[in-house]
Amino acid sequence: MAAWWQEAVVYQIYPRSFQDTTGDGVGDLPGILSRVDYLSETLGVDAVWLSPFYPSPMEDFGYDVSDYCNVHPMFGTLDDFDRLIDALHARGMRLIVDFVPNHSSDQHPWFLASRSSRDDPKRDWYVWRDGRPDGSPPSNWRAVFGGPAWDFDEVTGQWYLHSFLPQQPDLDWRNPEVEAAMHDALRFWLDRGVDGFRIDVAHFIMKDPEFRDNPLAPALSGEAPFKDMGAYDDQAHVHDKGHPDVLGAFRGIRSVLDEYDDRFSVGEIHEFDPLRWAAYYDQGAGLHMPFNFFLIATPWTADGVRSRVDAVDGAVPSHAWPNHVLGNHDEQRLASRFGPESARAAAVLLLTLRGTPTLYYGDELGMGEVAVPPEQEQDPWGIRVPGMSRDGCRTPMAWDASPNAGFSSTGAATWLPLHDDWRESNVEAELADPASVLNLYRTLLKMRKESAALRLGTYVPLDGVPDGCFAYVRKIDGESVAVLISFSEHEMDVPLHPGTVLVSSGMDRMGEAVGGSVRLRAREALVIS
Repeated sequence: MAAWWQEAVVYQIYPRSFQDTTGDGVGDLPGILSRVDYLSETLGVDAVWLSPFYPSPMEDFGYDVSDYCNVHPMFGTLDDFDRLIDALHARGMRLIVDFVPNHSSDQHPWFLASRSSRDDPKRDWYVWRDGRPDGSPPSNWRAVFGGPAWDFDEVTGQWYLHSFLPQQPDLDWRNPEVEAAMHDALRFWLDRGVDGFRIDVAHFIMKDPEFRDNPLAPALSGEAPFKDMGAYDDQAHVHDKGHPDVLGAFRGIRSVLDEYDDRFSVGEIHEFDPLRWAAYYDQGAGLHMPFNFFLIATPWTADGVRSRVDAVDGAVPSHAWPNHVLGNHDEQRLASRFGPESARAAAVLLLTLRGTPTLYYGDELGMGEVAVPPEQEQDPWGIRVPGMSRDGCRTPMAWDASPNAGFSSTGAATWLPLHDDWRESNVEAELADPASVLNLYRTLLKMRKESAALRLGTYVPLDGVPDGCFAYVRKIDGESVAVLISFSEHEMDVPLHPGTVLVSSGMDRMGEAVGGSVRLRAREALVIS
């Protein structure tokens, strides 16, 4: 029998941007609670992944945690959290919360104690080192968000490690006390009924214990495997993350989850070699799965997408379960990355591949990337490294054509601006349009619930199709569903067994009979039974 997370479709909510109930222009937990029926009944997803809502100075919008066992007052209270999880469970949905184990805020009581004195009992809860004889940092490691990964502390005369912002000091997971404290934080939320965790930058929690310098990155041959990260890409990051000992830390996390019934974990692990990525499944002993970001980093071509899907599907161990992601709070919006028609085809791809799909809020409306003016820029990464801002994909959800798109009360200044076409691209307007992107997602989600082949079937790619077409079949117990996706600007005839169109990306061919071939339009996707 499949676990719930194998059949589920996960929907990521960025709490600041989903629904504001207090009029401060920032989303909150009561706002999410007020939209639970949208998630369950209107859209039809199975689980919610909630980005951080913990107390935080908000230097990195919640990924700098100052208390792992509470709710930031901006978002509500623990009682609000409990009401939300109860409402989700009452509708048969699950809740996955973000967990940030690699680093805390520099305002966390643990770090305030750690930096107060070299003799403080919590000194070794963080990574402190002497500098080199010439006064330079302990190693050449760079921070993801720009600059060196070490900051000098004048009070105690040592350097502390921060893989991201200086306000996000790295915890030392080689200290058993740290591991125990983090396990207790997991239990705090598990005891409240949380169904699983998305582990932020999971592979960062174990580094080279000797803190050796990273070598220079080798010269690229062909396209970069991921987005250009500036000076950070000048190094091969072989020592500052992903040390083999991380598997042991993951097994410890898994042991905590296994104290409870039917819980789940997925790690944010940016690894773009299929075999190295698949090694994080660790014979089923650690995290349940590493996030699969391959499609985000893949050129949007038929050959490119098929080659990545084939390689990843083939690398997933027999005991494991795959997953797929096309958008999240760190990446440019689908509609802007691929264009409106290809974004529709991408929705078909995501919801018909073998494995657990994760949707990002607003993608079901076709929301585009927002060009946030410099004076309204919020993201610390973009402020520190020009061109890296993630603000454009984190803008408020659009519910209707009222002021502030129904996200916040009339007259409130939203924390980030709305997308330009929010009056047309909102939930209310798209529900009324049978051919809308929202109705495409709703149709795909309903179809997936009704199809064992799409939820649990095998993946078989089809050869002999025209250039520019990616085609595959999902099969289980006599049920077979074919998926055809065009990456071409031209129409094409695709050979196929007779059947009936279940869904078309343009929402205009459902029920159409298919003979020995089907005419596939430019940038169109079809699901055929």
